Amino acid sequence: MGNRGMEDLIPLINKLQDAFSSIGQSCNLDLPQIAVVGGQSAGKSSVLENFVGRDFLPRGSGIVTRRPLILQLVNNKAEYAEFLHCKGKKFVDFDEVRSEIEAETDRITGSNKGISPIPINLRVYSPHVLNLTLIDLPGMTKVAVGDQPADIEHQIRDMLMQFITKESCLILAVTPANTDLANSDALKIAKEVDPQGMRTIGVITKLDLMDEGTDAKDILENKLLPLRRGYIGVVNRSQKDIDGKKDIRAALAAERKFFLSHPAYRHIAERMGTPHLQKTLNQQLTNHIRDTLPGLRSKLQSQLLSLEKEVEEFKNFRPDDPTRKTKALLQMVQQFGVDFEKCIEGSGDQVDTNELSGGAKINRIFHERFPFELVKIVFDEKELRREISHAIKNVHGVRTGLFTPDLAFEAIVKKQIVKLKTPCLKCIDLVIQELINTVRQCTNKLNSYPRLREETERIVTTYVREREGKTKDQVLLLIDIELSYINTNHEDFIGFANAQQRNTAANKKRAIPNQGEILVIRKGWLTINISIMKGGSKEYWFVLTAESLSWYKDEEEKEKKYMLPLDNLKLRDVEKGFMSTKHIFAIFNTEQRNVYKDLRQIELACDSQEDVDSWKASFLRAGVYPEKDQVENEEAAPADTFSMDPQLERQVETIRNLVDSYIGIINKSIRDLMPKTIMHLMINSAKDFIHSELLAYLYSSGDQNSLMEESADQAQRRDEMLRMYHALKEALHIIGDISANTISTPVPPPVNDTWLQEASPTPQRRPPPAAAPPPSRPPAVRGPTPGPPMNPSPAFGAPLNPSPAFGAPPIPSRPGPPINAFQDPFSAPPQIPSRPARVPPGVPRRPAPRRNQW
Repeated sequence: MGNRGMEDLIPLINKLQDAFSSIGQSCNLDLPQIAVVGGQSAGKSSVLENFVGRDFLPRGSGIVTRRPLILQLVNNKAEYAEFLHCKGKKFVDFDEVRSEIEAETDRITGSNKGISPIPINLRVYSPHVLNLTLIDLPGMTKVAVGDQPADIEHQIRDMLMQFITKESCLILAVTPANTDLANSDALKIAKEVDPQGMRTIGVITKLDLMDEGTDAKDILENKLLPLRRGYIGVVNRSQKDIDGKKDIRAALAAERKFFLSHPAYRHIAERMGTPHLQKTLNQQLTNHIRDTLPGLRSKLQSQLLSLEKEVEEFKNFRPDDPTRKTKALLQMVQQFGVDFEKCIEGSGDQVDTNELSGGAKINRIFHERFPFELVKIVFDEKELRREISHAIKNVHGVRTGLFTPDLAFEAIVKKQIVKLKTPCLKCIDLVIQELINTVRQCTNKLNSYPRLREETERIVTTYVREREGKTKDQVLLLIDIELSYINTNHEDFIGFANAQQRNTAANKKRAIPNQGEILVIRKGWLTINISIMKGGSKEYWFVLTAESLSWYKDEEEKEKKYMLPLDNLKLRDVEKGFMSTKHIFAIFNTEQRNVYKDLRQIELACDSQEDVDSWKASFLRAGVYPEKDQVENEEAAPADTFSMDPQLERQVETIRNLVDSYIGIINKSIRDLMPKTIMHLMINSAKDFIHSELLAYLYSSGDQNSLMEESADQAQRRDEMLRMYHALKEALHIIGDISANTISTPVPPPVNDTWLQEASPTPQRRPPPAAAPPPSRPPAVRGPTPGPPMNPSPAFGAPLNPSPAFGAPPIPSRPGPPINAFQDPFSAPPQIPSRPARVPPGVPRRPAPRRNQW
């Protein structure tokens, strides 16, 4: 083999197969193996029995192999067999092995002729075998017989495909010689999954049953349907021999005698027969394992890493530990508290990059949604002026007032403060919803214990609902406190003198934050919704400043499309279209002017409602406020709403400025106190409750044993996860002990079959024996004398070696000239007396000029 490590590769894969057979197909590992495929009664089982030298496989008519049989052959001094499902039991009588295979097959598939993809693992130890792993698959069939399902053909085909489609699987395509090779089911299905022939090895059985006068020489010489790895012929026992209990060793001797004595095969006898097939498969599988080992190691490591996190919570699980349930309860509650706090407070480890956590969503409610709701209520200019006008007139009564009444100011301010209750309560409701969603999200880790999850969710949600009432009472109390005393001595209040000095123009002018500098408030992508007739919707890069709204072609901001001043602009909600997936809001001018080109309003589209709310909050910072729902429009307003009295108008303007100033103070105070109140009375209180009282509530809620009952699905999942985890660790440990730094032969090159049609009838003398070997011949392999190549192509350049001690035979190059097919073997003295000493007639040759190409 060239390296001691190579001899351990096949047993290594056997250990891996045993490790993963116990966990089923969930590991999805493609272990290197050889799958035996062929039609029914093609001789697959006989080939395997010849390998072992024992009768151990079920026999009979129809479909006999109904489950995949993973046959692991191990060279050993003692001879016995073991099944993976019967651990510890050694079968010395191989008749018992057959009975066990039949019983195990019936256990899964029933006594009818049905099939199952669940494999049976059989390991045979014997001094007569080489290390080899094969999978005996059900024979392909065309017609359902007996009580087989009607789609038995498709079922078998699907099962075969599960194995042979894997790149790590070599395909042993078994075809009987007494049928046309072009109709071979095995070669056909192998060609589908391996069109390049990289993994297919051909086996021709029943050579002794061919009609007299015919032979399979062209097939075995790889001329009829060439394969890169070539064909090997075998002669199995007939049914009469099997019924007569003919010894397999005698059958192997008869097989060798057949090849040596047959005139069509004796020149290739050393490359035929079951022993050579066994050695070839051993060498090919070893090389195949060596090539796939690095990829297999990488796949095992990646699967182990992906399992590490999931298995972490199961590693210390001991079902027989009496304190297990108590420990699990304490750990679960503690973990729930930590998860809840991380969701609210944020954490640096394991940050979710896909969606916002509960704390981040609550932050948006505090600083985007809540201020937006406040502004929507306060800035209703038209309604506010009407109310001020009515209040002034009602305070004066029948008199005409010379001075602006402070009672009117107080009445208007109190009415505006009362309006704050609705957005404050709405804010609390939004926070409550996020808290409950966070609780549900954090209880997902308690899925192993459904009752515990249900109780935890119920207790914490009930507590949050209780705190909801107290928080709302406290917030309403804050507003009542503001109503109880109007503090006109507040340092930020402008007072009557300043209010009167402000003229109407200054009032109408939009308040710009950070006066004296152009503040960029927000940048981002938005879609301008325009009808198809006017060019269709387009996406632009928007820049919102304290002065204007500009949009550009892209984020480099080199090509400006338009700049819109923010004066007299307001926001308006737009309903989402029936077919639209985007959320839309609009900007319009309060003076009925076109905003952009000939459009009275610009519709801007975002991907989500959250983006819309966030942009609206940014526009609020820039002084662009939402439109109010007007119960009465200007035309329908009562006649006494507006007065032409200039003195009254001045008083309205003064109170309007005072109200604006005082409500701004109240808003600032409420915006500051609301998050603090909610955090103290609800969120921090809920965190303290979970850490200190939740466990006591759980203990008082009922029986702890029923509380900590696992779901059946979770128990099964845990067992599978732990088995897979330990199997992966064991597999990596096994692979780590093997060195793959070995000598092997390269994969055969593609078969060139064009020369079959180029044969010339002109005879040609063979070159002298001292001719140099072809340049494509692989380098010599150190170690035992290399055997003949596996592919019986005409270009192999080594003398035949009948020695049974085969090492790793070199894989030959592409087929060379047919005239040379037998020249090198005859350069040495013939070792088989019956071999003819001349070129057999009828062998095509290659024209002389082409010989130098090989």
